[in-house]
Amino acid sequence: MSDYCVGIDIGGTTVKCGLFKLNGELLEKWEVPTRKVDAGKFILSDVASELKNRMEAHGLTNQNLRGIGLGVPGPVEPDGHVSVCVNLGWKDVWPAKEMTELMGGDVVCKVGNDANVAALGEMWVGGGRGHSSIVAVTLGTGVGGGIIVDGKIVAGAHGLGGEIGHMHVRDDETEYCNCGGRGCVEQAASATGIVNEAKRVLASSDEPSAMREYGDELSCRIVCDCAKAGDKLALRSLETSMEYLGRGLALVAYVVDPEVFVIGGGVSRAGAYLINLLKVYFNQHTPLSNNRPDIVLATLGNDAGIYGAARLVLD
Repeated sequence: MSDYCVGIDIGGTTVKCGLFKLNGELLEKWEVPTRKVDAGKFILSDVASELKNRMEAHGLTNQNLRGIGLGVPGPVEPDGHVSVCVNLGWKDVWPAKEMTELMGGDVVCKVGNDANVAALGEMWVGGGRGHSSIVAVTLGTGVGGGIIVDGKIVAGAHGLGGEIGHMHVRDDETEYCNCGGRGCVEQAASATGIVNEAKRVLASSDEPSAMREYGDELSCRIVCDCAKAGDKLALRSLETSMEYLGRGLALVAYVVDPEVFVIGGGVSRAGAYLINLLKVYFNQHTPLSNNRPDIVLATLGNDAGIYGAARLVLD
């Protein structure tokens, strides 16, 4: 009986893996170092080797697996082709096909972009549980997004669906984003963007602020903590960041109309305080209807990717 599935989330430093029952129960999780030498050609073989060891320890064979899901940090075309994964050194690879071959040729493997896959995980057993149409937003060093409509990932014709972080929302931005554009959501609302905005506010004012004592050590967490404590400049800068994020989510809402936005990533550790601030600006930019999507916190943390990858093979 095919009572199990495997979720694999391939990152630039480690590959997270999980063995699941078909109901979403996580039986075991482990990590494999991401070996990026020689254009990352050993990454999948390392993962397959360790997976075989774990399956043997559980007394499982390929016949016990419904399949293996892979989340990769780059655009995935509808046919499973990945033209490039910069953080892995991959160019022109077919991860699902290669994984099937490494496992002996008789295991179904599916692949998706890591942000989209994480969104699928949050829909399955996380913050979006009970909904079939969600948009997951990851606020970390950058801003990632994953769109699920009627239970299916919306990846787009070229695998670029859900690139919320590179939507243009700010006309007065003078710096360039890593994507080559200017005024992206990521520049305002990522952890890096929040710190940059706070530094701009500090430079433009002589008002006292607890943030000043941190100098170059200023972090997103410190900005959020200072805002919570009533620091006027910290609150002003965080409001600006959330205003632009709210504007971006409003644009997404008018196109996708999800049931819920699920907010995760390191910035989301600011919790309900951040969500409530974001809702103020999101509501301002969505006056068309009072029947707005809810905005909630993600619950799976760094495990969202392995849950979503496992869920890929259950469709």
